[in-house]
Amino acid sequence: MSTKLKTSYSTVLEASLEDAERFWSEAAKDLHWTRPWDKVLDDSDAPYYRWFTGGELNTCYNALDLHVDEGNGDRTALIYDSAVTQSHQTFSYVELRDVVARFAGVLAARGVGKGDRVIVYMPMVPEAVIAMLACARLGAVHSVVFGGFAANELAVRLDDATPKAIVSASCGIEPGRVVEYKPLLDEAIGLADHKPDFCIVLQRPQAEAPMTAGRDFDWSKEAAEAVPHECVPVQATDPLYILYTSGTTGQPKGVIRDNGGHAVALKWTMKNIYDVDPDETFWAASDVGWVVGHSYIVYAPLLAGNATVLYEGKPVGTPDPGAFWRVISEHRVSVLFTAPTAFRAIKKEDPVGDYIGRYDISSLRYLFLAGERTDPDTLHWAEDKLNVPVIDHWWQTETGWPIAANCAGIELLPIKEGSSSMPVPGWDLLVLDEAGEPVPSGEIGTLAVKLPLPPGTFPTLWNARQRHFDSYLSRFPGYYNTSDAGIIDADGYVYVMARTDDIINVAGHRLSTGAMEEVLADHPDVAECAVTGIADDLKGQAPLGFLVLNAGCDRPVGEICAEVVGMVRERIGPVAAFKQALVVQRLPKTRSGKVLRGTMRAIADGEEWKMPATIDDPAILDEITAVLAGIGLPRGQ
Repeated sequence: MSTKLKTSYSTVLEASLEDAERFWSEAAKDLHWTRPWDKVLDDSDAPYYRWFTGGELNTCYNALDLHVDEGNGDRTALIYDSAVTQSHQTFSYVELRDVVARFAGVLAARGVGKGDRVIVYMPMVPEAVIAMLACARLGAVHSVVFGGFAANELAVRLDDATPKAIVSASCGIEPGRVVEYKPLLDEAIGLADHKPDFCIVLQRPQAEAPMTAGRDFDWSKEAAEAVPHECVPVQATDPLYILYTSGTTGQPKGVIRDNGGHAVALKWTMKNIYDVDPDETFWAASDVGWVVGHSYIVYAPLLAGNATVLYEGKPVGTPDPGAFWRVISEHRVSVLFTAPTAFRAIKKEDPVGDYIGRYDISSLRYLFLAGERTDPDTLHWAEDKLNVPVIDHWWQTETGWPIAANCAGIELLPIKEGSSSMPVPGWDLLVLDEAGEPVPSGEIGTLAVKLPLPPGTFPTLWNARQRHFDSYLSRFPGYYNTSDAGIIDADGYVYVMARTDDIINVAGHRLSTGAMEEVLADHPDVAECAVTGIADDLKGQAPLGFLVLNAGCDRPVGEICAEVVGMVRERIGPVAAFKQALVVQRLPKTRSGKVLRGTMRAIADGEEWKMPATIDDPAILDEITAVLAGIGLPRGQ
């Protein structure tokens, strides 16, 4: 840890808000620019603000080549640790640069260039990181799709992003089973209107994928014959990647991240939020398919010169609840970033913490948690067992980096349970009422950020400028609507309470109930349906479906429920964790026809709730209560 004297949090926050252009131009000096920017903040198209317009750089150069050119090429860049294959691989910065340059040559030789899209549909293997960085090297735009997504979900993304190429693997590996990716990929291409020019497939020894002649090419063979490609400078405002996140309509939203502001902000966060120095190892135990994987497995640690861990495994079961402690011990991890779900799973399997004592985890200085609110039991268990600060922080796919956190590299503040601490410098965060006015401290409302958003967030959605405005900017003019409800207390601490829409959070993965409802509604015996998220001890939330069957349907209810569960698994994927559906006579609705999902969730969770004033028939809630009681909800009652 650096011995440099830290500045007070309030001083840095004030500087970032009073003169944002000066603040971020200073941070931008830590990067290599091939052309300096003309304007730090371009407000000519407000509320679509842009950062560092006119500037040129290459993100891959700043993440890899710059460290080599500065004489740090021998420093460890990437540590691949696979608990499911029991294998390890380490890349220095010069080694990672060379394999990335060679794979960039593979893509370029087949016509991929600046602005072209490439979908990456990969498991947690080094080649996933290499593919992402190779796209960045060429100025191409990558769109990573989590390997567990079903074929139709991949097809939707193919049609939206219209990629020139797809990079995939023969399989992913889950505890006890191999998941073949190539059949899903082939099906997705068959379903999609847009067809890629070619696919590059990594053949893993656990499963050999059949190849389509003329379209599919073997990673190893192509890389062996490729000519390394240099970095291509791009505009700071050019897109680096598209990452799809769930939308309330079930149609995914393609969040765009640009090159310049993204590199500036993420490099700044590594020291200022996470307090990591370039010679230390940082581990974000997530997946490259999610925003955490993009920001804190791949880009931020490499931009900052850290060693980053790419872990293929689970917190438990690969092989035991000591998996995380082994990784920390073997690779001397200084900071761990994961979801509370992971710690709930470890705590469930090893409540006393016996496995922790089997490893030397003295290198660990901080544990950061995000993805869902950290419950007090998990917070205190981690604090007691690890004896390090446990920091809950809050951000979103759209923002790309934390909105609120305890910035360990600036000033470590007292920790309050249930709070994600205070707004990170650069974020002018307020709580607004329905009229868009700030509420007094301690009162709940919508968490909103005064525009402009800081660098590294999202300028718009892919091919959906109006949808971006309607979803995020229209509700409160002059603000970014986070769609999260919360409070800010008298000390300035932020408490994120719940989503204000129907997005549910399953093990840190934001999933659309609307997308699941579309699947349920496709069942021939289902007349109406609703999905809501209910409290789950392990995953934070789990989806629960309510079905109203067609009149005259006399099929066994259990069969129908099992069928819809299977349909969601097939069409959305196991990541949805959709395991239960219930049949009810009617759905509770307002007089205008809106289904009262929030009320059903409150009943299922045993929370206090009030009879909605606009409900069309209060007796329906008595039936819902009885049906939920029949399956033991709320638990413990």
